[in-house]
Amino acid sequence: MIGEQPGDIFRRGEILNHTYEIEGVLGRGGTGEIYRARNLISGRIVAVKALNRRFSGNDDYIGLMRREEQLRDVIDDAVVRYTECSRSDGGHVFLVMDHIEGPSLAQAMEAGRIEARDLLIVAHRVAEGLRAAHRHGIVHRDLSPDNIILRGGAPERATIIDFGIAKDLSAGAQTIVGNDFAGKYEYAAPEQIDGRAEPRSDLYALGATLLAAFRGEAPFAGATPGEIVRRKGRPLDTEGVPEPLRGLIDRLAAPEAERRPASAAAVVEELDRLLRPQAEPDRRRRVWPALAALLLLAVLAVGGWIALRPPLAEPYRLTASAADLAGEAPDRAAAARIAAAYARAAGHESHGLRIARGAPEGWADAAAEVLALAATLDDWRLALNGAEAALSGRAPDARSAAMVETRFRDWASRRGFEPRLQIEVVPPPLDPQAVSALLQRHADCGPLSEGGTEGVITGAVATAETAAALERALADLRGDRPLHLAITVLNPAICAVRQALPDRPAQGLSIWLGEAATGAPNLAGIYGPGDYPLVEIRLPAGMSGLALWVGLVDVTGSVLNLLPNVYSDESRIDRLGTVANGVRTIRVMPLEFQVAGGTQLFALQVEARDFGRSELVAVVSRGDLFALRRPKDESVASFTEALSALRRDDPDRLVAVTRRLLESRPSR
Repeated sequence: MIGEQPGDIFRRGEILNHTYEIEGVLGRGGTGEIYRARNLISGRIVAVKALNRRFSGNDDYIGLMRREEQLRDVIDDAVVRYTECSRSDGGHVFLVMDHIEGPSLAQAMEAGRIEARDLLIVAHRVAEGLRAAHRHGIVHRDLSPDNIILRGGAPERATIIDFGIAKDLSAGAQTIVGNDFAGKYEYAAPEQIDGRAEPRSDLYALGATLLAAFRGEAPFAGATPGEIVRRKGRPLDTEGVPEPLRGLIDRLAAPEAERRPASAAAVVEELDRLLRPQAEPDRRRRVWPALAALLLLAVLAVGGWIALRPPLAEPYRLTASAADLAGEAPDRAAAARIAAAYARAAGHESHGLRIARGAPEGWADAAAEVLALAATLDDWRLALNGAEAALSGRAPDARSAAMVETRFRDWASRRGFEPRLQIEVVPPPLDPQAVSALLQRHADCGPLSEGGTEGVITGAVATAETAAALERALADLRGDRPLHLAITVLNPAICAVRQALPDRPAQGLSIWLGEAATGAPNLAGIYGPGDYPLVEIRLPAGMSGLALWVGLVDVTGSVLNLLPNVYSDESRIDRLGTVANGVRTIRVMPLEFQVAGGTQLFALQVEARDFGRSELVAVVSRGDLFALRRPKDESVASFTEALSALRRDDPDRLVAVTRRLLESRPSR
């Protein structure tokens, strides 16, 4: 901690929200300060990040604090854990997070050169943290040596902090926050200069951070805006960096985002391979016995044995995933038990445990038990931190997830841990052939299929009974998988006509609906009792020398022939409607026709018995669609028979087809 100053936001001994007692200042920056505090209820030491009053009223900075708090949902030992975001009685916005003891990577750089292998270990750990954050849609945007803490000074415990808040703790690498850019120029990806940030932007920052940590200084970004843009378009200078660290930095910090690794998960996999122990048994067998003999001689020379005590770990920790194991064990026998349990859980061995004092009672047995439980999840991660236990992973269904939760909480209760659990239910993919066969069995009104949105079934069925049967069949098949119906229930008449009508593109042909009383459009196509639908056909003015037929398949199961009709046999497009702005508009109804004895209105009025869906169909053909004029109305069977004959005898007659549903309801 550093000394207090008169202008500090909080004072030592001050209590925030009746919970957090301020113990001292950890750091100051241009936007705020960071304090060490104690939770008076749990006794846990936390860090409190507070904004100055000026920034506590700035929506941009409050948004960044809120963004940072979103990491409460991320359970990963490589990411600082956030508790809450609040406002003090004095109006200062503050954020509560874990207090992590240890130097930052920037401080480690200042202390001396960091070995290349240690940086690979840091990269692996940071990539694991980024993987967890990116899964929740969170991009850091400001990753740098300042924002990576080496917990306990250990590279394998590197922890990412400061998700999304501007700090100015280093004169040489200032964080800039605004509407267009957020980050440090030295570590920011080229696309961030343009105000864009994506998960691979964090990978660029990781590469630049590794280069800075190896060289002991930040990459030079440029002195002017123009120079910054030019330098960001070129690869970083990695001359003198040893492999495989150099190749990793080159890939991470590629100027083009598409040339970087596809994801943080891919970086973790690559580093798993790079860090896998290489077999060097002969040399080690030669060296270690000799060192042991020298140590024995040295001890005997002073006349007795020296008790070599292992270091004290406070708190005791263990982190594990399918990729690696790290943490402490009280002795070699306990380490062997935990390592054996890990090998059974992960399918491979890992020797990342160190011997340390301070183990809680039953530590090895508790760790072995929970490792066996963690292995029942996919992509599992386990973190034991003192008396806290965090488990995350994926389960194939809700039942499995509930079973793991019950067993985990029971284990935590027996072993004295405070449990934190995050299980994502991710069912395995459905068998496409099984889905296709099910849909074919229920397709009574044309094909059913998974539409443009994955997991959504689209199409139409003829009856509500078919829809209900399909819903039941899908429920049996999908389990917890996201598979939903977005189908339209029509009626058997509409479906029969759809299946008999040849499939042709619309080619600009469309049906416009409106209100006959006002001429206003009716976008939904829904009408109530007493309404007169206004129906117009619209098509490109250049579509000439052709004929038009329009019909209505109504809710009663009949087909009404609207154009040509009983009052006019005109069907030639060139003689119908009017042309304006390259579009021909042809009114179908209502229309008035002069007949013997006066004027006849040709229109459709919605009556109480007509409720349901009808479908308007328009067809452009080469010559009249049918050789003989159709009656005013006819049965669906008669009409589909005529269509079937047309498809058989003259399939090329049809040029364009379009349809539009019209629905009548008791009230609109």
